[in-house]
Amino acid sequence: MEATGRCLFSAHICCVIVCQCVQPVCAELVSVPVPPHCCQSVYEAAPEPPPRTATAGLPACLPRPPSVPGAAGMTDNIPLQPVRRPKRHDSKNRNGCCPWSRCCGMGDFRPRTVWLGHPEKREQRYPRNVINNQKYNFFTFLPAVLFNQFKYFFNLYFLLLACSQFVNELRLGALYTYWVPLGVVLLITITREAVEEIRCYLRDKENQRVPADMIFLRTSERNGSCFLRTDQLDGETDWKLRLPVACTQRLPTAADLLQIRSYVYAEEPNIDIHNFIGTFTREDGDPPVNESLSIENTLWASTVVASGTVVGVVIYTGKELRSVMNTSNPRNKVGLFDLEVNCLTKILFGALVVVSLVMVALQHFAGRWYLQILRFLLLLSHIVPISLRVNLDMGKMVFSWMIKKDSKIPGTVVRASTIPEQLGRISYLLTDKTGTLTQNEMVFRRLHLGTVAYGMDSMDEVQSHVFSAYTQPTHDLPTSRAPAATKVRKTISSRVHEAVKAIALVHNVTPVYEANGVTDQAEAEQHYEDTCRVYQASSPDEVSLVQWTESVGLTLVGRDQSSMQLRTPTGQILNFTILQIFPFTYESKRMGIIVRDESTGEITFYMKGADVVMAGIVQYNDWLEEECGNMAREGLRVLVVSKKSLTEEQYQDFEARYVQAKLSVHDRSLKVATVIESLEMEMELLCLTGVEDQLQADVRPTLEILRNAGMKVWMLTGDKLETATCTAKNAHLITRNQDIHIFRPVTTRGEAHLELNAFRRKHDCALVISGDSLEVCLKYYEYEFMELACQCPAVVCCRCAPTQKAQIVRLLQERTGKLTCAVGDGGNDVSMIQEADCGVGVEGKEGKQASLAADFSVTQFKHLGRLLMVHGRNSYKRSAALSQFVIHRSLCISTMQVEGCVVICFTHYSTIYTMFPVFSLVLDKDVKSEVAMLYPELYKDLLKGRPLSFKTFLIWVLISIYQGSIIMYGALLLFDSEFVHIVAISFTSLILTELLMVALTIQTWHWLIIVAELLSLACYIASLVFLHEFIDVYFITTVSFLWKVTVITLVSCLPLYILKYLRRRFSPPSYSKLTS
Repeated sequence: MEATGRCLFSAHICCVIVCQCVQPVCAELVSVPVPPHCCQSVYEAAPEPPPRTATAGLPACLPRPPSVPGAAGMTDNIPLQPVRRPKRHDSKNRNGCCPWSRCCGMGDFRPRTVWLGHPEKREQRYPRNVINNQKYNFFTFLPAVLFNQFKYFFNLYFLLLACSQFVNELRLGALYTYWVPLGVVLLITITREAVEEIRCYLRDKENQRVPADMIFLRTSERNGSCFLRTDQLDGETDWKLRLPVACTQRLPTAADLLQIRSYVYAEEPNIDIHNFIGTFTREDGDPPVNESLSIENTLWASTVVASGTVVGVVIYTGKELRSVMNTSNPRNKVGLFDLEVNCLTKILFGALVVVSLVMVALQHFAGRWYLQILRFLLLLSHIVPISLRVNLDMGKMVFSWMIKKDSKIPGTVVRASTIPEQLGRISYLLTDKTGTLTQNEMVFRRLHLGTVAYGMDSMDEVQSHVFSAYTQPTHDLPTSRAPAATKVRKTISSRVHEAVKAIALVHNVTPVYEANGVTDQAEAEQHYEDTCRVYQASSPDEVSLVQWTESVGLTLVGRDQSSMQLRTPTGQILNFTILQIFPFTYESKRMGIIVRDESTGEITFYMKGADVVMAGIVQYNDWLEEECGNMAREGLRVLVVSKKSLTEEQYQDFEARYVQAKLSVHDRSLKVATVIESLEMEMELLCLTGVEDQLQADVRPTLEILRNAGMKVWMLTGDKLETATCTAKNAHLITRNQDIHIFRPVTTRGEAHLELNAFRRKHDCALVISGDSLEVCLKYYEYEFMELACQCPAVVCCRCAPTQKAQIVRLLQERTGKLTCAVGDGGNDVSMIQEADCGVGVEGKEGKQASLAADFSVTQFKHLGRLLMVHGRNSYKRSAALSQFVIHRSLCISTMQVEGCVVICFTHYSTIYTMFPVFSLVLDKDVKSEVAMLYPELYKDLLKGRPLSFKTFLIWVLISIYQGSIIMYGALLLFDSEFVHIVAISFTSLILTELLMVALTIQTWHWLIIVAELLSLACYIASLVFLHEFIDVYFITTVSFLWKVTVITLVSCLPLYILKYLRRRFSPPSYSKLTS
């Protein structure tokens, strides 16, 4: 059994894994011997230490596993008909290790019972815990790469052309003239794919996180819990609190886990990373113990243990892992531009066939006419130039090099050098939130008490009020002991103190002490050293609130599962017993805590939550709704804080009902919520808090640029609805005067039907929808929902699973036919990035997994603007000009061949002489980069695909036929008496015409373009000495040769110059005014 970076588990054993968070940075899985009688494997993991800040994710390299695959017009009454969804043909089977996985016992996913210490009781076989994200293996690599290249007509044509030269009757020239260009292109492609496969293999072996999905059994932490970092799973850098099974945590040692008679029942594997249903049963107890298991008892694979040592029992492995099921298959991306060129190649080939048939028909199909057709096909094969593929591939390499060397976007990496021109035609931009648009660093901005508000510039007043509350001798008297206390109008100082105290208590934050080189950990924890303390929490919002209370004088210094300690400005330690805690959930949108003040015995129920739910819980007031709206418009996350004092009798009655509800087997969640709601009545409103999630640098102007460029921006995040909405407003993804439609939670087809009808009646409003509701809509009304969503100026999808992100990208591609770009920075964004036409990874706090999986990697979101507006636009326009010019050159030569039967070798010579000027088109640009950034509307013109269209292609074909005919017939009319003079005149005119056409096409001259023009002309003149077999060297020095070549060249080029001038004069392009 292997214990290197990835754990290999055989398919028939259950495993107990020990994961430990210790100080060394490098993690390694070390096998720990276990008694031979139990077929289990114990692993001890030493992952990276927790970062210095509680909300910062730690860089880690995760593999990219495969994923689970998951029309009528819209009317007021949507027909309740299920959507027929096409089958998705993935290259990897989801139900097991192979297409025949049913024979391996790994067919449909099923629930399972996992016994501790008794693997012989297993009911089914499970997949091996091997993560393999490579597209090929040793045997399929070369065949698969070659197949992906030659499945397109463009490449297949050149292969057949090269192979035909092995037939003596069809050979027209040296073999190397056909095979060398094709071989160079294939060598570059194979090398690129091999490098990517090696990188993928190394990433698979470097997985240093929790190796499998487990149930949390016990921990070494004194408080009986641990924190996980789930950044690569759900994109959130917050630390998640996890609790062990209670009865196993009470065991004396971890070895006792294998001595008890117990088992875990787990639901069937699924992609939901936020929920879990299971039970833990111990049969040898007296009485038997049966505990329910939820998401708080799980340790999903690809997460990081942030504190202590944890022991868990494996329930899912291999392809059944949540992380694997939420990741898509990597795919080979072929650019839309390449597909368009492939289509033009088919048209050219069709023209080639027609011309060949006409040539044979003119000979009345005499003799072996079928062989003559093949010879004409080969003779005129340069109608479809092989130099086109070479020039385009070399051009893409130049474009990629320009992107990497751009000093204004430092650190940008191009990992897919085959699709840089895709960046110039993006219609939909789909972006992650946490770490991509935001820094995930929360800053406390506002405290509002109704009659008075405190901002960042007045926090010293809050600090003064808190200090006075603990220095006045009357502060020890609890207000609740006085019967008339609630009737007396409280002073501002007491109100501020109560608000700060409530904020310091109602949270799930745990202070952790670390050695700092001067003080060791034990001493720091004993004396509550401020310099050694960091905060762990499941939300960065809570960390920012606790840090703020520390800044104003009330510091959280200690916490475990049952108690909490606060330090006052005078240094006094206040002890509180945690009686109950009600964590935040997406459904409840609030969290609460019941604490007892050890010094007074007072029991208080504190609660904070979103204003939409807290408005019906707190006592009536006339300012809550208005102030919440004002703070939300400023882009702040608003929380409403309240409290309620309880007597001992009230609490005991509540506790009895609460315990009874938790023991219910049926409708447990509903009964528990009902009991809690009995307390949530007439609570005293204390304050509002406003926290800002700081945006990345220049996010707002970048989004503005992208919108003006004609892109629609969708934000797909795993975060909460309120958080996502606030960020969208703060980043101006949703403008201040724009209406927002928040899609109500729906679970059935009927509810989705009604909500879609309600949404349809709104116009020009942004859409905010949760992942659960999105799943229901796509299940029953995929077409209708996508039709409505695509009409929205902005869409925010919250609580999105990684596979949902990829599904949305895929649906946009299928429904609109437009190009998509996905931007993310975490492991949960990999599926979306790989599914999009262009994937951009941002190197951030969540590691480099998204960056490594992306086609392009940037260091900041703001660099996306220049990447698209400048490099994307230039790459597309240059590729279009280059491809059309290469086709033009080949068509000119082919026209001369047909009309005058020019010697075939001149085809290669003309390509050599004009290679550098034609290729120098990759340096051309119509406007400066500063103008392209200043006027993003120029980008919008490219979305219609006009630089390379059938219209422009036809224009260039006509130009080619015109110029080829002028050159050929001009030489025939003006020659004296010898055929060699025709060759000299026509070939020289052809070279000069090509050089002048490059000059005609250039928009902005670059010194290298001038060098290329002069160098090509000089090379041609110098090489005339070696072409004495075809050109009369003495004739080309005469005045007769010079004036004839000049006349032919002017006739072929001057009309085009005149037409270009007239077009710019009467129908100027959009950029002409900007350049002038």
